Amino acid sequence: MRTLLLLLFTVCTLLITKAQTPDLSYYFADPPLNTSGGQFNPKITSPKDYLGYHVGEWHVSHDQLVGYMKTIAAESDRISIETYARSYENRPLLLLTITSPANHKNINQIQSNHKKLYDGTGDGKMDISKMPAIIYQGYSVHGNEASGANAAVLYAYFLAAAQGQEIENILNNTVVLLDPCFNPDGLHRFAGWVNSHKSYNLVADGESRELNEVWPGGRTNHYWFDLNRDWLLLAHPESRGRIRNFQKWKPNILTDHHEMGSNSTFFFQPGIPTRTNPLTPKRNQELTQQVATFHAKALDKIGSLYYSQESFDDFYYGKGSTYPDVQGCIGILFEQGSARGHLHESQHGDLSFPFAVRNQLTTSLSTLEAGYNMRGELLEFQQSFFGNSRNEAARDRNKSYTFSNSEDPNKLRAFLKILVQHDIKVYKGNNDEYVVPTSQSQYRLIKGIFDRQTSFTDSLFYDVSAWTLPLAFNIDHKASTAGLGKLGQPLSMDDIVAPQIKVAKSNYAYLFEWNDYLAPRALYHLQKQGLRAKVANQAFTVSTAGGERTFGLGTILVPAQNQSLNSDEVYQAVQQASKNANLQIYAAKTGFTSKGIDLGSPSFSNVKKPKLLLVVGEGVSSYDAGEVWHLMDQRYHIPTTMVDVIDFNNADLEDFTTIAMTNGSYSRLGKRGSEKIKTWVESGGTLIAMRGAVNWAKGAGLANVNFKTDEEDKSKDNERRPYNKRSADSGSNVIGGAIYEVKFDATNPLFYGYQGDRLPVFRRGTSFMKVPKNKYASPAIYTDKPLLAGYSSAKNVKKAAGAAAIIACRAGSGRVICMSDNPNFRAFWYGTNKLFANALFFGNTLNRGALENAAPKKN
Repeated sequence: MRTLLLLLFTVCTLLITKAQTPDLSYYFADPPLNTSGGQFNPKITSPKDYLGYHVGEWHVSHDQLVGYMKTIAAESDRISIETYARSYENRPLLLLTITSPANHKNINQIQSNHKKLYDGTGDGKMDISKMPAIIYQGYSVHGNEASGANAAVLYAYFLAAAQGQEIENILNNTVVLLDPCFNPDGLHRFAGWVNSHKSYNLVADGESRELNEVWPGGRTNHYWFDLNRDWLLLAHPESRGRIRNFQKWKPNILTDHHEMGSNSTFFFQPGIPTRTNPLTPKRNQELTQQVATFHAKALDKIGSLYYSQESFDDFYYGKGSTYPDVQGCIGILFEQGSARGHLHESQHGDLSFPFAVRNQLTTSLSTLEAGYNMRGELLEFQQSFFGNSRNEAARDRNKSYTFSNSEDPNKLRAFLKILVQHDIKVYKGNNDEYVVPTSQSQYRLIKGIFDRQTSFTDSLFYDVSAWTLPLAFNIDHKASTAGLGKLGQPLSMDDIVAPQIKVAKSNYAYLFEWNDYLAPRALYHLQKQGLRAKVANQAFTVSTAGGERTFGLGTILVPAQNQSLNSDEVYQAVQQASKNANLQIYAAKTGFTSKGIDLGSPSFSNVKKPKLLLVVGEGVSSYDAGEVWHLMDQRYHIPTTMVDVIDFNNADLEDFTTIAMTNGSYSRLGKRGSEKIKTWVESGGTLIAMRGAVNWAKGAGLANVNFKTDEEDKSKDNERRPYNKRSADSGSNVIGGAIYEVKFDATNPLFYGYQGDRLPVFRRGTSFMKVPKNKYASPAIYTDKPLLAGYSSAKNVKKAAGAAAIIACRAGSGRVICMSDNPNFRAFWYGTNKLFANALFFGNTLNRGALENAAPKKN
């Protein structure tokens, strides 16, 4: 059969200079798709006619992309279009379903039949020879990797306008799900940057402002998250919508178009063989390799350099190219050397944006050709994949995973929603337990979510090596070998809703416990209404409108009297707080308790309404800073003032209660900025320093922390190693993302709301703090055997054992809370988010005698 790629215009040079116009003849053959004497359908608007410029001359903005997709969808009977989600900035995410008109008339049945390959209802009955292959093609999940989204414009035009028997055959046998931009906010931000700095005479110099975005850049979404790490975690609306599409269709191929460094060429999977997740079947990689031959042929045709099986891996199931691999689909990553703007010098010569776009378009077409030619193999693989998964589950000694968390229903609901969105069957068991049977089609994905792996064939990872979700949520869970009885119906999203909560009126006080995930939201809502609140530092039992109840440390007390509002208004505010946070608030009938402290006890501390300043800007990790912003804004509904390091010296700090500094370098604060923060802390402020910011706090004289050093192994001093092992040897000592365990002091306000004395934490990096001299200043230390999941070298595990995870210091009248780990990682570490909330609300209540001196006395 004549392939689509024979129709592409043959150009064997790497470059396109300013003199060359990136019109359709550059991207396609001339005449395009001349398999039967046909041209592009003139009734379909071309990109040039809609945009007013050729693709590649400017970077398409997201609104232009949306407008063009809607235009050709209205013109073509091959396309249906839908808005499947909206970004935080309210931009639409589009899905174009592209196939033959005949298939469109039968699209619901096609979708239904395809899903039978997954659920087993079609086992032995489905005639896959007549089923179309489903190909999901997505672009620019990183907004500043824009060649993908710009190529999507051309690819959509091709699918809508190409004429001839070949394209008709292809569309009769495939359904293309075209997702032209995974990250609308980042793409729009980046397009604005590079277009506004473009010169008429293109500048390729790498020092050019056009090619160097200002912080935080266009890679991330609105809250500065990397959406290509969120496929499994589903923290953001873009990801949740995309996964609905994936699970609704169960595609055979999913592609994810990216960019990499400008001195690179073009990468396509398979990745490094030794770094493939063991849950991914061998057949998946064989088919990936077979698809790769189509890409190689296509890129050979146009003379583009490329490589495979290096640099990138297939391990973390939260990435776009790996998430499909555990679900009967072939996930494919494309990485194009980036022009960063319109033209960028490189070791291969000047790299133009149209050239990058053309490579992305070429591999879009080669993917379509592979899907068409391999249709039978892909469908057969998918059917056998899910059948084999159910068979493997039957042989697994673990028949289910069970979990519960009745003391934190909001966190439990968030966990349940993630599972159900991934089409995992979850059942309500007995005694507030939930059950996930292993015997279901998503067996491999379930294993990927619940299992803990600590041994690996390769010690290098492109991303994290562990993501065990129940550990991240700090949810009690276990694998069960017991057989399962009748379970009833699996949960749907409609079943995972908060119950209506009634709050009785009190003329004395209202109480709510701090163990619920959204308790900080309720507290801030009440403080925003002008209400005073206190936190209990000891437990007590008191009579409430619902009967006598025991309340633990961290319980919030809101007096009904002597407030700025009258008792009726206080009640209304409490009711609204309860509703906003899905939180039970109790009406105390008296202040006289039957056990423990009374409600007027000095063992209650006043909780000051927080006002948070987050230091951001050049040198600061935008990921970590964005995680704080997202937590405060989306989860707790607490305003956060973000101040750039270069503007910090002009900021008025007087009204702020807390400053948060995430991982990064703060050299741009300068001496004046550092002294300003130090003066503010010594005057009574609370500084939360996380990861790299701890080093800054130490250097500024605000934190008395010391770090453990590696124990020397002199026996290996003279050991010779091969030159080509240097990278692997160095990488084996990296902790790129593992799960460790700490032992904590539940009586410390930083751990109010936590049960027991052990907590999983996300660990990245090899800096471990020594336990300070003050016996009370380190409320959390790593356990003797801290590694719970993921890769860490034996040397690092030994180094971590007994190290301090948190150290609380005092500087003047203020507090400095040093956290070795990031409690807010990627917005899915629900289990440690409360550490940050506790530091925010209760940091200034920490007893000065329990704090390490920031400036220890000299001997």
